[in-house]
Amino acid sequence: MDETDPADPFVLFGEWFEEAKRREPNDPEAMTLATATAAGAPSARMVLLKDWGPEGFVFYTNTQSRKGDELRENRVAALLFHWKSLRRQVRIEGTVTPVSEAEADAYFASRPRLSRIGAWASDQSRALPERAVLEARLAAMDARYPGEDIPRPAYWSGYRVAADRFEFWQDMPYRLHDRLMFERNGTAGYGRFRVYP
Repeated sequence: MDETDPADPFVLFGEWFEEAKRREPNDPEAMTLATATAAGAPSARMVLLKDWGPEGFVFYTNTQSRKGDELRENRVAALLFHWKSLRRQVRIEGTVTPVSEAEADAYFASRPRLSRIGAWASDQSRALPERAVLEARLAAMDARYPGEDIPRPAYWSGYRVAADRFEFWQDMPYRLHDRLMFERNGTAGYGRFRVYP
């Protein structure tokens, strides 16, 4: 990174993401999602980026899962992309809002059939007595919805993380990494600055 990099964090993210899609061998859209309870107890897990732009970064899940529970209590989250083969990271922090019903419906309809059946069969993050229980529920949902017309469960939707802060991190020799930050300046866009490694 240098001073010729874009002044807009979304332009820079787009450049890095496109390179990751070309060169990262596995799941360049994978990102760590960190959430916290109302009391501030953190948790993190991997999710997949499904859409992004100046409005934010979108992922989908069961809203009754642990992450859904935490996002109801505490509407801030952090994302981390780690593209190991490129020796790059992008950190994003911001506020979270649900996607629209239309967006959730459209994305749900685009998923493979068994993934849609699975959304009905799984009580995500809840205790599962044994794998056979899930398999029986999958079979029941498969029988209930034998074709492609599978409605989206009310508890399955998406979230958008509106970026208040970005960090673009590039590995450098001797751990003298290059770290470029962007922070939202109200409605004026983003301020840009570097920080020490």
